[in-house]
Amino acid sequence: MIRSAPVSDINEDNLVVGDPKSTAAGVEAVMVSLKRGYAQAGVTRTVRSMLRVNQRGGFDCPGCAWPESITGARKPAEFCENGAKAIAEESTTRIVTPAWWAAHPISELRGKTEYWMGNQGRISEPMIIREGETHYTPITWSEAFATIGEHVKATTPERTVFYTSGRTANETAFMYGLLARSLGTNNLPDCSNMCHESSGSALNPTIGIGKGTVSLQDFDSAQVIMVVGQNPGTNHPRMLSALAEARHKGAKVIAVNPLPEAGLMNFKDPQSVNGVIGKGDVISDEFLQIKVGGDLALFQALGHLLLQEELRNPGTIVDKSFIEAQTDGYAAYAQAREELDWETTEIATGLTRAEITKVADMLAASKATIICWALGLTQQPHSVDTLREVINVLLLQGNFGKPGAGACPVRGHSNVQGDRTMGIWEKPGENLLAALDAEFGISSPREHGYDSTEALHAFEKDEIDVFVSMGGNFALANSETERLEAGMQRAGLTVHISTKPNRSHVVHGKTSLILPTLGRTDRDDKHPGGPQFLSVEDSMSVVHSTQGRLTPVSEHLLAEPVIVARMAQAILGEDHVIDWKAMAEDYDVIRDHISRVLPGFEDFNARVRGRNGFVLPNPPRDTRTFATDIGKARFTVAPLEFLSPPEGHLVLQTMRSHDQYNTTFYGLDDRYRGIKNGRRVVLVHPEDLIELGFKDRDMVDVISTFGGSERRANKFRLVSYPTARGCAAAYFPEANGLVHRELVARESNTPGFKAMMVRFVEHTREASATFDEDAVRK
Repeated sequence: MIRSAPVSDINEDNLVVGDPKSTAAGVEAVMVSLKRGYAQAGVTRTVRSMLRVNQRGGFDCPGCAWPESITGARKPAEFCENGAKAIAEESTTRIVTPAWWAAHPISELRGKTEYWMGNQGRISEPMIIREGETHYTPITWSEAFATIGEHVKATTPERTVFYTSGRTANETAFMYGLLARSLGTNNLPDCSNMCHESSGSALNPTIGIGKGTVSLQDFDSAQVIMVVGQNPGTNHPRMLSALAEARHKGAKVIAVNPLPEAGLMNFKDPQSVNGVIGKGDVISDEFLQIKVGGDLALFQALGHLLLQEELRNPGTIVDKSFIEAQTDGYAAYAQAREELDWETTEIATGLTRAEITKVADMLAASKATIICWALGLTQQPHSVDTLREVINVLLLQGNFGKPGAGACPVRGHSNVQGDRTMGIWEKPGENLLAALDAEFGISSPREHGYDSTEALHAFEKDEIDVFVSMGGNFALANSETERLEAGMQRAGLTVHISTKPNRSHVVHGKTSLILPTLGRTDRDDKHPGGPQFLSVEDSMSVVHSTQGRLTPVSEHLLAEPVIVARMAQAILGEDHVIDWKAMAEDYDVIRDHISRVLPGFEDFNARVRGRNGFVLPNPPRDTRTFATDIGKARFTVAPLEFLSPPEGHLVLQTMRSHDQYNTTFYGLDDRYRGIKNGRRVVLVHPEDLIELGFKDRDMVDVISTFGGSERRANKFRLVSYPTARGCAAAYFPEANGLVHRELVARESNTPGFKAMMVRFVEHTREASATFDEDAVRK
């Protein structure tokens, strides 16, 4: 395969800042998509991929988990700009061969950015680096699996960790969790721990399920849709089509966000006449520019106002029959929300009473409300309480189990929800473990394992000997970057099942393996029974097939289920009670096991082959029932809490650029925010810059404060930007090192990526060096 030229590394001195845009998508998005595809994969592979992505019988986009229609026709181009970029990255013709590894020592690669690493291409062969060596070298698959077996057998299960990225398919995730539990550990941290864990922690006790309760069709019936703490224009752009169509049918859309995002203002659908030659569609009827961390105060205020309106007009707002029959705790909630301190609420939210009241009036008039949210609500100390307050507001008006209503946590990675459904969780329930034991004749451990934050602590305490990563980029995705990297390098073995090089590969354990795997777009046909397909679950609980059709870039790649099976054989022995080989050869065998273990997957093999797959049971949506421990939905009461920075500090949140998906960078432009050719920027309100004694484009070091200690990130450009007052924003993962490992959401343990208290100091080499030496000594 011809290898096209890789990109140059980032030169932050080339940073260009322009005006933010007020419109998302349009013809420009199409042109950017095609340009990236042709540059990475050529015309033929690009066209073949685009024609099959998110189509029935095709492959699921490796980007976000936004669903496709299961009731009507799908668009010819059922993908967005960032989905096209994700496909281009995966279907690239650039190849990372053993010669590439030989030309680049680890000492050099550690100085490269993630952007440069990812753009080198697809890894072509399994590689290894042993203690004391300077380069990765080739290794056979048999030797690689034998190495894994030796290291795992030399330690104990509790010192072995199996991390999972959200792109892992259902069948792979099921096998991966089964391997960990067969070994004797629930150390199964995954990317959910770092994003939507707070959602599950809030939803399970209150409505009895850790998932959203709406379908895509519900957007057609909604009267009000709130979009809170998310940026769909960049992170899940196909959602904009659903919002635009909902507005055409009469829905009101309310955007709540600290940043004015283009996708929440106007959307030009490139598949419509209005999107190509017209002005596009207005998306938001109202925009509440809330302070970071002020959402708990907002929803408490909304609940208060709805209850006040019910008092003025009894029987018109609160769904008393639903509350009496299906909920618990209403009286305590109503009493707690009877009074409201408006002065504190305005300080907490940065909003006026009039702005909040206007939105409450819209909710009061709505007979069907959907509330959507993403990471803006899940990554703060009080995130779980905030999301429970969201549920309170929905319960008040009976917004469950009726068309156009419900809770809608919008997931990131494709199949991040499916991984959890398949049992990838460090705190599994007894029902799952008992079902696994009965199906396979094993004894699953009952002790809880590490989540991602606990794994970070364990690395720091040298309590991890073997770390296996199924996709992902754990070193960059978590908080406390430098400390995590140092801990990973002290581990005995790190194993990375990957498609492309990333940072985690070069901050490796004493011995490290890179095992190259097939991607979503690749054909998986090296099986006795012929080509195989896998399945995924989208954000709205629809399970469907995914099957790539492109020729893999190397004959040495193995499918993920095959890699898991061969690891299991090397670790547990060829005579293990589970027939791993049968599952690797025929994925129908995996699905038959799943059908007997997981509720809702009965007759899995037949139903997943249906035209649209199948929808998993969802009691709040399907039957207006709630499978909590008391059999009812719960109103909850929490005290008012918000983020209040010390004098001279701002509240910093992390965000993605428009050329990025998590730790994967497609380019260096954040087109909608006007940022080009650079990433080390901090967006700050112009009045805050003046008050802090800085000006636009000053070069600073950013210092975060938590629990009496400090973390520092050097050489960031301040950019004057219309964010909420008292708040700032910087890109993930460049700012991750500023998040102290103890700064987490209560109950969910999710890192506080939206809760950093930061100050700025003028950047000087001397000051940075002194601080770094002090930090190392600490």
